[in-house]
Amino acid sequence: MKYIEALREGDRLNDIYLCKFKQAAVTKNGKAYENVILQDKTGTIDAKIWDPNSGGIDDFEAMDYIDVVGDVSNFQGSLQVSIKRARKAREGEFDPSDYLPVSERDVDEMYQELRQILGTVENPYLSRLLNMYFGENEAFEKAFKFHSAAKAVHHGFVGGLLEHTLGVVKLCVYYTEQYKDLNRDLLLTAAAFHDVGKMKELSVFPENDYTDDGQLLGHIYMGTELVRASIRRIPDFPKKLSSELCHCILAHHGELEYGSPKKPALIEAVALNLADNTDAKMESFKEILKGAGDNNGWLGYNRLFESNVRRTGNQG
Repeated sequence: MKYIEALREGDRLNDIYLCKFKQAAVTKNGKAYENVILQDKTGTIDAKIWDPNSGGIDDFEAMDYIDVVGDVSNFQGSLQVSIKRARKAREGEFDPSDYLPVSERDVDEMYQELRQILGTVENPYLSRLLNMYFGENEAFEKAFKFHSAAKAVHHGFVGGLLEHTLGVVKLCVYYTEQYKDLNRDLLLTAAAFHDVGKMKELSVFPENDYTDDGQLLGHIYMGTELVRASIRRIPDFPKKLSSELCHCILAHHGELEYGSPKKPALIEAVALNLADNTDAKMESFKEILKGAGDNNGWLGYNRLFESNVRRTGNQG
């Protein structure tokens, strides 16, 4: 099959993909069409069915594997497919492993690197808390390695939660080397757990969509509750330390309008917010450039960065 990452403007699509999303819509002049997102293990691509009632479009739903014929074009700096024909694929026509986006990095190597860094935490209470998950919990390790960090935006792939967490932890290690006022053990523990609630906020692949609790409660609240419940299982865990750790998790989005129940009130909470934002934004931009393929020109306005963006020029 031709993977999504290899598609280029002007290509004719003729293969089986996972329908990640499907929604009916109406143009400004009242014409019905359908928004579709196609997915394989290399990523996703937006698609449109401009004539859903044509004879070439059979019935299918989100999370079906569909045999698609369509044309690839460029719309506002991003590739888009105009679907001409589509049918639900039959069992045996596809291999599900071709449709799960995966980290470009080795998951086991990333996990070992994360464990090595977390193993340097000296505070006995925080070390015990980390070991309850990242040291001696095989079920957690398996789920953590497989989970994504987002539905879209950044790290939305198998191993994404691990890759993002490792990135944030490593940035926090750097911060502690530059800014001696930071409590290293507290910051690294908060970084390790900051997005653990996403394992309940998002369903596993291939769905990778918001759960009911994800919609109603969110990963920040659920992650904090997981940490608080685990702390209660550790005898004599200092109350002040518990509150500081939970505050860092609660405040890691930095602003109330970005979903944080609290704004950072500790220097470690500020550092965690900066590390989380940096890793997320860098990955988001990387994915924009990857999706642009060979296009070295301006890619159009991007809502996340609120700017017209492009690849860095060849400095020769």
